[in-house]
Amino acid sequence: MMGFAALYPSYELWIRSEGVAMIQQLRIYEIFEHNKAAFHARFRDHAARIMRTRYGFQIVAMWETKFGDRTEFVYILEWPDEAAKTAAWAAFMADQEWSDIKRATHAEHGLMVGKIEDRLLVPTDYSPAKGRSLMATQES
Repeated sequence: MMGFAALYPSYELWIRSEGVAMIQQLRIYEIFEHNKAAFHARFRDHAARIMRTRYGFQIVAMWETKFGDRTEFVYILEWPDEAAKTAAWAAFMADQEWSDIKRATHAEHGLMVGKIEDRLLVPTDYSPAKGRSLMATQES
């Protein structure tokens, strides 16, 4: 199966040159101290790779944070619109390699993600991010 990025290699450049309004997606995963290193290795080496190369995910930034007694992995994705977000997520979740990796890492390390929060961020009319890509700041 060809991924989004393979089908549309100039997509990212087109978005930036045309100034298409962007939306951002905030993802918050509860992760666990006892297997946190394994979670980060899986996300870094597998999830992010598959997301970017096969399905055109634009990962803006990633963080780890504490919220009360929870450890969280937080990241922001950027999309041209909700339809692109929905299609890419559906394709990623159906990816056989990702399914195999999740099954193997779960068997080895146990449950790696607890609660997942997913929020669509739409810039206010006074936001510095309104109508532009946050990825452009990473090019400097």
